[in-house]
Amino acid sequence: MFRKAGVTCGLVSLAFALGVFVGFGARADAQRNKGVIEIRRYTAHEGKLDALVKRMGGGEAKMFEKHGMKNLFHAVASDAPDSQNIYYYVLLHESREAAKKSWDSFRNDPEWKAFRAASEVNGPLVIKPESTFVTPTEFSKIK
Repeated sequence: MFRKAGVTCGLVSLAFALGVFVGFGARADAQRNKGVIEIRRYTAHEGKLDALVKRMGGGEAKMFEKHGMKNLFHAVASDAPDSQNIYYYVLLHESREAAKKSWDSFRNDPEWKAFRAASEVNGPLVIKPESTFVTPTEFSKIK
């Protein structure tokens, strides 16, 4: 239970910190959002974090853009034990519907399937992907 609460607090902190770095213009409420922010957390198999980072930087993140998702932030956890296997990234979507469409398109892309297969010749990289959609508050710098 405490681990789950820690993950939630971490995701909220990440969203806050991201706002400091990105600095989009203001918006007052969810109805006027210019997009939807998705925070993703991947737990990599033991010893596979470096391969996951390499895959993301080696083309996976670019494939997100191909399918309508905007990369805002990519990072690895700094503190042990998470620094051994936790990868975070943040995407911007036009809407929740657009996010679903983009993910469906991405998962069915033959280029992605081949890219993933090549990166996983020695076994899968990710144990558990998690996704949280967040809506910035009116005083957040990221919108």
